[in-house]
Amino acid sequence: MKEFHDLADFTAEEIQQLLDLAARLKRQPEPRALEGKVMALLFMSPSLRTLASFQAAMHRLGGGAFVISPDMSIHGLETRPGIVMDGMAAEHIREAVPVIASYADVMGIRAFAERRSLEHDLADREYQAMRGLVQLPLINMESAIQHPCQSLADWQTLDELGIPRQGGRFVLSWASHPNALPLAVPATTVKMAAMRGMDVTVLRPDGFELPEAIMQQARQLAAASGGSVTETDERAEAMRDAHVIYAKSWSSTRHYGDKLADAELRRQHEDWCVDEDWFATARPDCRFMHCLPVRRGVVVADRILDGPRSVVIQEAQNRMYAQMAVLHAMLAGGSKP
Repeated sequence: MKEFHDLADFTAEEIQQLLDLAARLKRQPEPRALEGKVMALLFMSPSLRTLASFQAAMHRLGGGAFVISPDMSIHGLETRPGIVMDGMAAEHIREAVPVIASYADVMGIRAFAERRSLEHDLADREYQAMRGLVQLPLINMESAIQHPCQSLADWQTLDELGIPRQGGRFVLSWASHPNALPLAVPATTVKMAAMRGMDVTVLRPDGFELPEAIMQQARQLAAASGGSVTETDERAEAMRDAHVIYAKSWSSTRHYGDKLADAELRRQHEDWCVDEDWFATARPDCRFMHCLPVRRGVVVADRILDGPRSVVIQEAQNRMYAQMAVLHAMLAGGSKP
């Protein structure tokens, strides 16, 4: 495997190989599998789980990692093409990225959405600009519209919980948040659940519809896997017989890039905080998932997050094991997607 960028780039069989490898590495560690290998981690945006889980993954496989972040390591990193660099930034990605890559055997890049133009972010232009400068095996650690590592870990978690693929009911729900957040997690989550063969419902208020390009791709993936994808603002119907609710906030696609209009719209939906009454029509054992970090009392009530429904810690731990599988496949030939 040379690149891990989009789950939809892989067949169901290839995804299963990675999941099997992740499960095996969880049961039977291979502490020398990547001995002598180095991973470069370039973070253009802050991180807790992604940073810690990739470092831990490399160490558990016997390798090492180093971290570069413009906020902590260098005096600014310029990404714009054709710019006259007479401002604060001292490095341009056209030099910095190839230099960083030259010190490593594999590289991970995290580059958030600008959230000014929906077209720009759907095209993932910030990440694509850096992607073209790397000749090494490359992992997308989250970009404007992709978060494949999170989705692979979520798939692993669903399998561990025994949530059915065919006939499993998966609700991806928008939730309240004071800020306009990127589309990467919801976009990859709806595709992951569709690829897994589940019946997926996107639950959101009016104005927070996911982009049609993302929904169309998810519907195509569901058709191939035997699942389905629908979208609604009716909470009780969406949650009927649900096995899982996956909560996440995202920017209004109606007012994308318009901070004032977005903020005004989300203020109208501050009651979209997941609490026990949300589960009235769901299965009694319906689980709560979230990628973290999560705002208590805003996105979800404490009683849900601290109660038996929540599997957020299991999800977070599986980030490490899923990424160990990807790294092993890339550098040790442990799987052949």
